[in-house]
Order: sequence, then C-alpha cells, then structure tokens
Amino acid sequence: MADARVVAGKAVPRGRFPHVKVAGGMVFVSGTSSRRPDNTIAGAEVDALGTTALDVRVQTRAVIENIRDLLREVGADLSDLVQVTAYLVSMNDFGGYNEVYAEYFDEHGPTRTTVAVHQLPHPHLLIEIQAVAVLPNATGQES
Repeated sequence: MADARVVAGKAVPRGRFPHVKVAGGMVFVSGTSSRRPDNTIAGAEVDALGTTALDVRVQTRAVIENIRDLLREVGADLSDLVQVTAYLVSMNDFGGYNEVYAEYFDEHGPTRTTVAVHQLPHPHLLIEIQAVAVLPNATGQES
C-alpha cells in the first residue's frame, strides 16, 4: 500500500503531487527546492534596487534540510537515502553545490547523479534535488 502526503509546514507543491510517497519499504521524495512555506527562496536576495543575489551554497543546504524534514515525516532520515538526483541550472555552480553536499554525505552515502537543466520552476532557483530512501524499519533492509 502506498502512502503519499503533502507535509504541513513545508512549501506547498506547485502542482498536484505529494512531497513524499512511501511504497514497498521505499521513500520517494519529489523534486525539492530551497523554497520556504511563504514562497520566499533561501539563497535568493533582492535588494531595494531589484538587484538579485543567488547563492548555490545556501540553496543546496536548504534543499538538503528540506529533504531531511520530508524524510523525518515518514520515519526516515538522510542516512536512509540510497539515491539522489540533483538538477543544477548551471554547472558553474557545481563546485559550491559539491562543497555543501560533502558536509552531509561521503562515499558511504547515496548514489548521486547531477545534471544541468535549462531552468527550474522559479528564476531564482539554482538547484532542485529528488531522492529515494529505504525506510529504516522495512524488512529485508541491508545494514
């Protein structure tokens, strides 16, 4: 039986899909950004003159923390991730993204794919990550 949910206190999805779905002992996390519940974006600042400053490090950290919150909602954590796919608007941001990613994961963490995309759903978003985890209480899980 699959359990899909939109998590209270997180940014509402921009479409009809859940933040997270549990099926067969696996947790599937929809593409997650640094968007906050009030629709502001962590790592995106606009000054009084309209000049925009975007920071991939701040956005990456916020995305990973948002994924952590979504996983915790279903009884999992970042250590339960088995695969992540990251979407960057520019590979020029790869270094900053990789630096922050390494604060959370190492060679024992999830498998990872990183690709560049033309754009994300908001012009201030530099990164989005989708993820797959195994529920820690799922039968047959390897240690």
